[in-house]
Amino acid sequence: MTSISVLLVDDHMVVRSGLKALLGTQPDISVVAEAASGEAALLAMAEHSPSVIVMDLAMGAGIDGIETIKQVRRINSRQAILVFTTYDSDADIVRAVDAGAMGYLLKDATPEEIFAAVRGAVQGKSVMSAPVASRLFQQLRNPDEVLTPREAELLSLLTEGLSNKALGQRLFISEATVKTHLAHIYAKLGVETRAAAISTAIRREGMR
Repeated sequence: MTSISVLLVDDHMVVRSGLKALLGTQPDISVVAEAASGEAALLAMAEHSPSVIVMDLAMGAGIDGIETIKQVRRINSRQAILVFTTYDSDADIVRAVDAGAMGYLLKDATPEEIFAAVRGAVQGKSVMSAPVASRLFQQLRNPDEVLTPREAELLSLLTEGLSNKALGQRLFISEATVKTHLAHIYAKLGVETRAAAISTAIRREGMR
């Protein structure tokens, strides 16, 4: 049986201890490291190369969970990351998923949900608590509320017929970053082409 190694990241030792004890009841899951901050999480990841990182969003001083997820993704784009938090606002959910989290669990999740999420993350599956999944689905049905401010700005600029290079110059970001934002916009709007995205942008403007 292949062991799933886990890095726990939470600034509350009691939470880490409880989760470590819970995961320890499973023969195929082992907690190999713990971290109380985003900075410590990055160091622990480099040292232990965990199968899954289970992370809270709020971490007190230093970088928060969202920024930690982004930095983890820059280091290893395939790293499985699960958010385990009390934060269930629409903004937190979207920001975490947008940053690269594969799953989003609330701290009132059942042990079975937690075990399934950890195992699913290793297999590349996205697992979310039922309330989170429901809210995310509602947001995707209303994409105007899902786009980040930068994505909304980029979508608006598409109507000017600018190239990716020109868009990057206008927003002072690289062409690669423009492509990444466009990919996120297409996914959130449920479109596959620039023309379809522009059509949506015009429709958005017309509704305001």
